[in-house]
Amino acid sequence: MHETNTVAVSEPQRGGFARFGASVGLANLGDGIAVVAWAWTASLLTRDPFWIAFLPAVLRVPWIVFSIPAGILADRVDRKRLIVVCDAIRAAAYGVIASAVLASMPFSDPPARGFGDGVLYIMLVCAGLLIGCAEVVRDNAGQSMLPAIVPPKDLERANGILGSIETVGNEMAGPAVGAFLIALFLPAPFLAIALALLCAAVLAASLPGTFAPAHRKTGGAGWRTELMECARFVWAHPMLRLLVFVTGIWNFFAEMALIALVLHVQENLASGATTYGLILAFGAVGGVCGGVLVAPLLKVVSKGNAARWMGATTAPVFLLFAVAPGPVTVAAAMFVFSLSGVIWDAVSVSYRQRVVPDEIRGRVNSVYRLFAWGTMPLGLLASGTLVNIADISLDRSTALIVPFLVAAFGILALSVLTWRPIGRGFQ
Repeated sequence: MHETNTVAVSEPQRGGFARFGASVGLANLGDGIAVVAWAWTASLLTRDPFWIAFLPAVLRVPWIVFSIPAGILADRVDRKRLIVVCDAIRAAAYGVIASAVLASMPFSDPPARGFGDGVLYIMLVCAGLLIGCAEVVRDNAGQSMLPAIVPPKDLERANGILGSIETVGNEMAGPAVGAFLIALFLPAPFLAIALALLCAAVLAASLPGTFAPAHRKTGGAGWRTELMECARFVWAHPMLRLLVFVTGIWNFFAEMALIALVLHVQENLASGATTYGLILAFGAVGGVCGGVLVAPLLKVVSKGNAARWMGATTAPVFLLFAVAPGPVTVAAAMFVFSLSGVIWDAVSVSYRQRVVPDEIRGRVNSVYRLFAWGTMPLGLLASGTLVNIADISLDRSTALIVPFLVAAFGILALSVLTWRPIGRGFQ
């Protein structure tokens, strides 16, 4: 097993972690605003659960079709430069979306099937594909360069801090701000995202030093050879293979449940955008707590036990979504969901960063995410399809909770099947 160099990180790099974290925070603040803005805008164009789920699924499709090129780029190009360029591209795309939404207002009442404004919907899909591709490259580059900013012994702590920062932006501050801006003026959240991403790009550009991958090749091996090199590495590593499988299945069911919350909150809980945003925001407090608790938790609990217990808690969370009597209970379940997710990510990502050599880290991340994250759009689409099928024979309120029940059962089965190997693999 490859061991990462444990030489101490220089002082400029240590100072750079604060800037890196701030850049991650702003980018994820934009992503958090987008969580509400995308789904809510889709619900104003159609009431069909499939097409509401399809729009955010588009942002996940690049994890399948663009993951490999993103990894090759991260192993050939300065990773800091990739982050700056990708954030600038996303900022420009969100500016275009804001203009398109403004030009289409006011909206007509959304139909139960089809679209109220098909042209705008298609524009959102196209912009989502571009934004998703840029996000794939940016996230791969950021995760690949972190070991050059902090020493290996601090990776769990650093990933925990970043997990808290991402959670605050993605699930707490972002959704709350997004809900407020939607209520204020529909194009406003998209403009706010563009501004946040521009600021993130400036902060990333200010990081000291360069972040070209180690032993970078300037010629010779083609991309197929480079890709096969890292694919063989992942396949030959039993724990990495297991993590790819577990993360992919877990993400499938998590996306299935989370997108179902949109209509569940609107119709079953009779709540609006503000309540939806606050449910996500309150749940994100758990993510912040999870990031803070990672380091002290691992002093008293093994990494294997921490990982498998955090994964197992998701099944009862999804079941609670289905039977919750009101928004407060859903918010409490989201607290647990985010807390466990951040701890799982800190343990699993740190493991991967530690065992994968720097010169192939970008490509290994791309292969890993191709399978582990590529299931996300499938989960989103499966959620809408399940509701439509259930709606044929069940009443509407029951049909809307079917994705929660399926996701709970799926996560339970996954936890049982992988309980022992996960516990042994992190030892």
